[in-house]
Amino acid sequence: MVLVDTHTHIYLDQFTTDFAQVIDRALSEGVARFYMPGIDCSAIPDMLAIEEAYPGVCFAMMGLHPCYVKEDYKESLSVVGEWLEKRRFAAVGEVGLDFHWDTTYVKEQYDAFHIQTEWAKQYGLPLVIHSRKSTEESISLVREHQDGRLRGIFHCFSGTVDQARRIIELGFFLGIGGVVTYKNGGLEPVIRELGLEHVVLETDAPYLSPVPFRGKRNEPSYLKYVAERLAGITGMRVDEVAEQTTKNADRVFGYRALE
Repeated sequence: MVLVDTHTHIYLDQFTTDFAQVIDRALSEGVARFYMPGIDCSAIPDMLAIEEAYPGVCFAMMGLHPCYVKEDYKESLSVVGEWLEKRRFAAVGEVGLDFHWDTTYVKEQYDAFHIQTEWAKQYGLPLVIHSRKSTEESISLVREHQDGRLRGIFHCFSGTVDQARRIIELGFFLGIGGVVTYKNGGLEPVIRELGLEHVVLETDAPYLSPVPFRGKRNEPSYLKYVAERLAGITGMRVDEVAEQTTKNADRVFGYRALE
């Protein structure tokens, strides 16, 4: 059984003391590939060091997370743009809108999202979207830019069946993680209605741990609990869930092209 963690922040400080063990546990649970979203400039060196240490296993994205869009966002975007010119990344991400914590820089978030969406088209890369409390706005922005060249993932999807349909119609996949294991996560109707044809797995580690680890540090080895919950909802075997979602992930990222 091969699993793919399409969204994991394993380069963060929460993993400094036991990083090798975290990777080993995940590999032993069948997680074969780890995709690391960029968040801000300070995280780039550690992310790239992990990619270099685990070639063909850990893959870096490049992007500016909406929560890191501040007054100096154009300077940060300049660094992201320079990296995208230098080499190929797995995706442009994690980009998007976040209206949960702070709406001080909404205009700047939109501008950064527009710019990075165009970069995804320019470089032929998937776009990994963060859309916390901004799903409708993010769908609208993608629709505005979609000319047949955009593809990617709505990371940590937690919306409605209708929103999921519209995201899929735009050529994007739904990133499903630990929230699907929560009693009031709200994702069961989406999965029952739409199945797994457009679903990829993610942990968002160290955040959003699945049951039975909710409230503790998340890590990629816990991806199996997401797969098991999806199997329970769909009536599929866990290995069938793994096969379908891994196929989807490889389609998004063009895995063979990155080998």
